[in-house]
Amino acid sequence: MRFFYLYNMAKILITGGTGLVGTKLTKLLIEKNHDVVILSRNPSQKNEFKWDIANNFIDEKAFENIDFIIHLAGEGIADERWSNERKKELIDSRVQSANLLFENIKKLKIPLKGFISASGIGYYGAVTSEKILDETSKPGNDFLAEICKKWEAAALQFEKEKIPVTILRTGVVLSSNGGALEKMKTPVVTPLGSGKQYLPWIHMDDLCEMYLKAVENNLHGIFNAVAPEFHSSFSFSKTLANSIQKPFVGIPVPSFLLKIMFGEMAIILLEGSKISAKKIEKNGFSFRFKTLEKALDSFKF
Repeated sequence: MRFFYLYNMAKILITGGTGLVGTKLTKLLIEKNHDVVILSRNPSQKNEFKWDIANNFIDEKAFENIDFIIHLAGEGIADERWSNERKKELIDSRVQSANLLFENIKKLKIPLKGFISASGIGYYGAVTSEKILDETSKPGNDFLAEICKKWEAAALQFEKEKIPVTILRTGVVLSSNGGALEKMKTPVVTPLGSGKQYLPWIHMDDLCEMYLKAVENNLHGIFNAVAPEFHSSFSFSKTLANSIQKPFVGIPVPSFLLKIMFGEMAIILLEGSKISAKKIEKNGFSFRFKTLEKALDSFKF
């Protein structure tokens, strides 16, 4: 009877529930008969509750009978240039929010069945190499790595309360409703920088299914949330151009131009390594979209 409850009727609190991933994930969880509540700065729906990270406030009603927390909240990495102030916002929006959740869980003595947190493949640093990186690989030493290390440390503190933690180090999420893919669908598609850097990606549906698996099948630990097929900026761009039936020009956009346009943030576009998906596959996850061609075809551009 307990297994039936866990699998079919979990109550899940989501942060970042109105974002690109959160919106899709909420819909999937409800379709699977789970009860979802969302933390919002400006709640407007029946299942939304107010939180204010700056003032260390969460409406305690949001925690009533919850089984899991899925922590997606965080300012967009590529939304603005990285000033010192913006860097602080990027870290605080992830770390302080997780700390606030932890303090409330500890104070209210809530026996969570799991804390599930987003992270990024930026954990490994913005580097380009032929080496395939897995979950045991060392973290990088740049700003992207700093964000992810602090993000994950904030999530892992839940283990102090004997709460299982799941962390999904996510690549570029492909969605038909905005996000990175929308910015890539230019009239003429070109690679960036050297074109040799890798671009780890994942289809939105597969990512949401991973979160679902963490809830329904006790998927605990740290996992790379990327598709198993490797693509360089060059091969990704060429496949995209073919899918959206736009011209492909194999001459990359120069690195110096991207640095002028985006500043330090250009590193996201100019560097990237091969990231392994083997661990999550060995833990029983089956990708619906293993190839970029199949993923792009699903969007019906």
